[in-house]
Amino acid sequence: MLNHERKTRLLSILSDAGSIVAKDASRELEVSEDTIRRDLRELARDGRLKRVHGGAVPVAEANAPFAARIGIAPPEKIAIGKRAAAMVEPGQVVFVDGGTTALQLARSLPAQLSATIITHSPNVAMELLNHSNLDVEIVGGRLLRHSVVTSGAATIAWLDRYRPDICFIGATGLHPDQGITTGVSEEAEVKRAIIAKSGSAIILASSEKFGAVSSFKIGDWRDVDGLVVAGEARPRALELFGHLECEIHSDENA
Repeated sequence: MLNHERKTRLLSILSDAGSIVAKDASRELEVSEDTIRRDLRELARDGRLKRVHGGAVPVAEANAPFAARIGIAPPEKIAIGKRAAAMVEPGQVVFVDGGTTALQLARSLPAQLSATIITHSPNVAMELLNHSNLDVEIVGGRLLRHSVVTSGAATIAWLDRYRPDICFIGATGLHPDQGITTGVSEEAEVKRAIIAKSGSAIILASSEKFGAVSSFKIGDWRDVDGLVVAGEARPRALELFGHLECEIHSDENA
């Protein structure tokens, strides 16, 4: 089997099974594990997959800059934002992460809601400008232009002031074995910090993130309390994550 044929077959296995186990692939393709590992390294270098111990998993599509990501799965993100907004109760202190799905959450909050919203996203803060009953607190720090959020040591120190009732966190990869991941190290640190300080942690996830893995770990499934998905994505979410004791919330179309 030629090199390009072998790589095509590996990508087919990844698409069908959701992961590649190097040992199994070497048997199926009748080549050595070293050959499979070399192929996986080359495919990872080309951005076609993400290498993990013993094999590979899909690479997260949602690592692009904010301006590019805002067009990925918009109907899903609108549905997720509406469902997440419905989880916010009057009087709560709520942390809203940055990202395009979090922006949809902000847009879906009731106009008369009385609550405190904490965010490190200037976009989320501006979206809430006309919500006169909301107290909006913006977390300072160094601006990450890629994601349009603040980050760094100042942001982590600032977050220590808060103990939110609930936080809504974005991620670029959700994998049943590899956990919850994102593509930027500084963002992962901020997400971990606020999850640890919140009474409840909810992950916002459109379906292109299911089964994918990014480079920096936010946490394990035991670290979060729920996952909000669109109704049409609920069956796939249950298939992948239903055994993880993480409650799966979906919109009215479920």
